[in-house]
Amino acid sequence: MNSMSYNGYSAQIEYDGEDGIFVGHLAGIRDIVSFHGVTVDELNHHFREAVEHYLAVCEERGENPQKQYSGNLMLRISPDVHAAVAATSKIQGKSINQWAAEVLNEAAHI
Repeated sequence: MNSMSYNGYSAQIEYDGEDGIFVGHLAGIRDIVSFHGVTVDELNHHFREAVEHYLAVCEERGENPQKQYSGNLMLRISPDVHAAVAATSKIQGKSINQWAAEVLNEAAHI
């Protein structure tokens, strides 16, 4: 697993073999927020600190921190794919939205 989540924020994690540390960057926000740790516990601690620091700096500046995505996603797909999705979701007794949410959730958490 190369990601972690805390307080509605996610981070992408990489291992820097040259320095022997884990390095993380908050994902999905415009600002650059990074942190690192030698152990997983240390990385997790610094991740939480980085999120809290990001929120505190935004508050000090009077800025709204970038939040999680709204949960609304609009896709443009071919009519053939749309028809197949509609048929598959109906066969499974789900709405297109329910079916797509489950499929996307599974695909995003591999």
